[in-house]
Amino acid sequence: MTELEDSKDGNRGREHALGGIGNRHYTGLVEHYRQRLPLAPEARAISLGEGRTPLIRLQNIPGDVGFGGEIYVKYEGLNPTGSFKDRGMTVAVTQAVHAGSRAVICASTGNTSAAAAAYAARAGITAFVLIPDGKVAQGKLAQAVAYGATVVQIRGNFDDAMQLVKELAESSPVTVVNSINPYRLQGQKTAAFEIIEALGRAPDFHCLPVGNAGNITAHWIGYSESAGHSTEACLHCGGECSFTQATSTLKRPRMVGYQAAGSAPFMRGGPVRDPDTVATAIRIGNPQSWSPAWTVQKESDGWFDELTDEEILATQSRLASREGVFCEPASAASLAGALRDIKNGKIADGSTVVCTLTGNGLKDPAVILRGGMPKMTQIDAERSAVERLLTEHLG
Repeated sequence: MTELEDSKDGNRGREHALGGIGNRHYTGLVEHYRQRLPLAPEARAISLGEGRTPLIRLQNIPGDVGFGGEIYVKYEGLNPTGSFKDRGMTVAVTQAVHAGSRAVICASTGNTSAAAAAYAARAGITAFVLIPDGKVAQGKLAQAVAYGATVVQIRGNFDDAMQLVKELAESSPVTVVNSINPYRLQGQKTAAFEIIEALGRAPDFHCLPVGNAGNITAHWIGYSESAGHSTEACLHCGGECSFTQATSTLKRPRMVGYQAAGSAPFMRGGPVRDPDTVATAIRIGNPQSWSPAWTVQKESDGWFDELTDEEILATQSRLASREGVFCEPASAASLAGALRDIKNGKIADGSTVVCTLTGNGLKDPAVILRGGMPKMTQIDAERSAVERLLTEHLG
């Protein structure tokens, strides 16, 4: 091979890694997976370059707990607005605009409002978001405001806001972009596609935090399509999926959902009237994807479980300090639950486990600083003082 041929081959490799050929470049999920999404060919993609989030293999924590398998975290906090919601929102807003909608509306504990506001701004339409009064992390609220949404705080919880949104949609010219919108889950299923592409197969177990339960449902839809199966969990097709990969020999993972103990309707057998947890993103007492999520649990032979706030926060800190990955509290529920089930043997040693981290830690930094700023070490601005400090810490 000549030097020129070698150079061209290297360029082709880089283009392939970037998802482009020649002058083409990655422009987001809609265009990249259009053939696997229920959108009209002429629908203009409303995108912010979402997706392609890293699948990070944990290097230290598995050894800490004596686990002989592989644990990966799918870091959805690196989407444009900092959460997995962008995956669904790009498809939902693309469809809404194609159908002629001039406004979208959602109820939100924070992340949905940020995503809806951003994609509405990108599309040049209006976003209305209803949030629980005093129950939304400041980082998420700031995003919705910055993106120009009309933000309304109600005197009630998320479930109250969701009920209002559904009622308003019946008589107002707005498109609901919560996960009851089937196009949302169609976008979110693409995370499963990316995981399979990265691993070359599906994991043995996929663990997720569960609030409204749309995300665990969406991942199962993606895994099922990739494995050549339809699923009754898909409300878009009702079990008659046209996107299944007929020749696939992939196996599907067991799906495991974790809730916060103060907001665990799947563990209580019904709605929780006043859900309460520090993990605000899953502070939902009446999941909108209740039935599909139970279908996922049955079809995948998975399970649901709950975690205390203390367990969630301890794992959030552990993931950041041991692996350098900072996620918001709700995200840490997936890894906290996986580690517990590795310890008790429900997840077998040697398994491949993927944990979804739904949001970036910067969404809710107040949780980390809830006890106030840590005391800082102060020294004189002298080399000798710094050297003494380094010697003390390094032993």
